[in-house]
Amino acid sequence: MPTVALVLALAAAVLHALWNLLVAGAEDTEGATAVALVAGLVAGAPVALLSWNVHAAAIPYLAAASLLQLAYIALLVEAYRRADMSVVYPLARGTAPVLVLLVSLIALGASVSRPQALGVAAVGCGVLLVRGFRPDLSDLRGILLSLAVAACIAGYTLTDKYGIRHANALAYVELEMVVPTLVYAGVVYRLRGRARMRGVSTVTNAAAGVAMFLGYALVLLALKRASAPSVAAVRESSVVIATALAAIVLHERVTPARFAGAAVVVGGVALVALG
Repeated sequence: MPTVALVLALAAAVLHALWNLLVAGAEDTEGATAVALVAGLVAGAPVALLSWNVHAAAIPYLAAASLLQLAYIALLVEAYRRADMSVVYPLARGTAPVLVLLVSLIALGASVSRPQALGVAAVGCGVLLVRGFRPDLSDLRGILLSLAVAACIAGYTLTDKYGIRHANALAYVELEMVVPTLVYAGVVYRLRGRARMRGVSTVTNAAAGVAMFLGYALVLLALKRASAPSVAAVRESSVVIATALAAIVLHERVTPARFAGAAVVVGGVALVALG
């Protein structure tokens, strides 16, 4: 993997973990997310317009991906309200590539190599370490929400894989986020009111949205310089980064077992991606 691509993919991982940290740590998670989405959409608009190239064949994929993104956003915010970031993030990000692999195997007729099979097993072990072995029903809802988030990520990943063939990547992503942003931000604005939304319209929340856009832009730049599996594997280092940030910044109780589980998840995803 070229050094430039490695640096870009690592920077994307940091930005992804950062915006999740800002959203998860906000007092009003829903309001912060709404502001971040609008800021990200505004930040991405000039670049998308300058590189505009979208064919009609992309529309069905954009429609499906937009609905999945809306579900992803709503479920992620609810998951952060119910459970620690150090639980939600590894479960959601780590399980999603495994789901993509399983759907590709079952529905699309793809084959699975031995390293990929080992990767699936490693992710399963890592998830158990993150979750803990003691039965605790108090965080069951947060865990189920995290797995639902993973399903949404897998869904829009598979959809985008085909939709992006009919459009410029940045323009495609900008269009994909228009409906989720308008719907989610509109609902939150209606529920919160102008005064409360003005209170959460901070530089920090806007920065989270810019980080969303920049993070994906860096992934695209990395993909131009290296293979998709290698970029995906490096990007999943965000799982460890997010877990560390949750402990340092949010003061979550991240046990050695949970941190080790996050690292095992990253290793398993790397095997899935590179296998």
